[in-house]
Amino acid sequence: MSTKSAVTLRDLTFEWADGTVALADVNGTFTTGRTGLIGRNGAGKSTLLRLVAGELRPSKGQIDTVGEVGYLAQNLTLRQETTVAELLGIQGILDSMRAIEAGDVDQRHFDAIGDDWDIESRADEALHQIGFSAGDLGRRVAEVSGGEAMLIAITGLRLRRTPITLLDEPTNNLDRPTRARLAEFVDQWPGTLIVVSHDLELLERMDATTELHGGTLDTFGGPYSAWKEHQEQEQLAAVQAARSAQQALKVEKRQRVEAETKLARRERTAKKTQKDGGIPKILAGNRASKAQASAGALRSTLDDKVQAAQAAVDAADARVREEQHISLVLPDPDVPRGRRIAELQDENRTVVIQGPERVALIGANGSGKSTLIKRLLHGGPPVPGRPHGRLFTELVGYLPQRLDGLDDEAGAMANVRAVAPGTPSGTIRNQLARLLLRGDSVDRPVRTLSGGERFRVALARLLLAEPPAQLLVLDEPTNNLDIASVEQLAEALDAYRGALLVVSHDLAFLERIGVDTVLELDEDGRMHQRRSLNG
Repeated sequence: MSTKSAVTLRDLTFEWADGTVALADVNGTFTTGRTGLIGRNGAGKSTLLRLVAGELRPSKGQIDTVGEVGYLAQNLTLRQETTVAELLGIQGILDSMRAIEAGDVDQRHFDAIGDDWDIESRADEALHQIGFSAGDLGRRVAEVSGGEAMLIAITGLRLRRTPITLLDEPTNNLDRPTRARLAEFVDQWPGTLIVVSHDLELLERMDATTELHGGTLDTFGGPYSAWKEHQEQEQLAAVQAARSAQQALKVEKRQRVEAETKLARRERTAKKTQKDGGIPKILAGNRASKAQASAGALRSTLDDKVQAAQAAVDAADARVREEQHISLVLPDPDVPRGRRIAELQDENRTVVIQGPERVALIGANGSGKSTLIKRLLHGGPPVPGRPHGRLFTELVGYLPQRLDGLDDEAGAMANVRAVAPGTPSGTIRNQLARLLLRGDSVDRPVRTLSGGERFRVALARLLLAEPPAQLLVLDEPTNNLDIASVEQLAEALDAYRGALLVVSHDLAFLERIGVDTVLELDEDGRMHQRRSLNG
């Protein structure tokens, strides 16, 4: 792997408009090849990518790149009116081509096209590889699934062939076959690739792993598993060093106390001897002066040793990480086992969700999972050949795949208060703090938050909704979450006593929450009940 620098950061600092510091004096280098950028939710990974891509301007510092940068945004599925051509990044080229065909020979159109006169045929060929064609260029994001939108945008980046490409959570919403296709793309990707992801399989395909932690960038020459093993060894060593430093500090403090005791004893003995007249007064005074000087020097030496030991403790403690994880306690809706909650049905079967049952809804991208969820929640006439559903409770909490049910201009506090108007502000702040949303961040506009932070705001709305939901409907809930947060979410859902309907491509996550029923939608949208997640 080449070690040539592709992206260099020098004292990079970024502050939001309200003064909140997202990144401070970050220095580091991304080399050519494939790099996985990791870090906890809220560490600033997405902000860093947006700065490198030019979507944000640094408050201070400098970013140097070896060429043009292509960028896949984490929240692209929120842009419902975006067309397939815009997702591909070729809308401007197509517009210029149409203008020239119509007789407009302005030089700016030729500049926009450059050498891409064949872009439409290239786009058609690339789209065919993922199940689309040039005839879909005018379709909107709202008309395709989240996974399909993501794959189209990634295909567009391949078409652009920029020297540097940034991918922010590219496997969000992707089914397993599509993830496998993305993996092939990554293996063959030309130029430099920097990927933010919580997908362990994708991170294993990286040449290097760079962690953003505590405002610093640290790079390890290997994939995630090798980095994790190295990090665990580093932490074991750091913990041992911290214990040793603490022990050394205790020894130095004890010796300091013992020395002070001896000095005090000597001083009392000298005073007693002088009082009893055992030595001449002048000689006693000289001895006292020398003793005081000697005691002062000893105290100074011992104090220096204690301070050095304390500095060693501070340095050792700084190497030991105290990772913060979200803390989830879902409300208890106390759903009786015999209570009918909802049903899903098509022409062949009806599946009833009853009591605190857990149902997984799986299927390929574009099979209609999110559409079925919307039909269940919002009703409407049945569509021939397509499954539909109905609810038997009004107490439903919904976490949409696109996380588009939030007021983007309002902060986390205001978004939660909208569904919990009777909840005291202190309670809301405490719950947000358990989700690692603290201080001024709870009042920042949601549009400025990372995908993981946005998810936690949406989750807080579910946790504090009045009254608590008897049914939670979660559409791809692990999107945008770091690895530790996925574990926390799984643990909380495992203990939840209400009904669950979960759409997810993450089979390991579904295993963790103990689903009772597995429903699969095939490519034609028909519903099948499976015996297990694996078949």
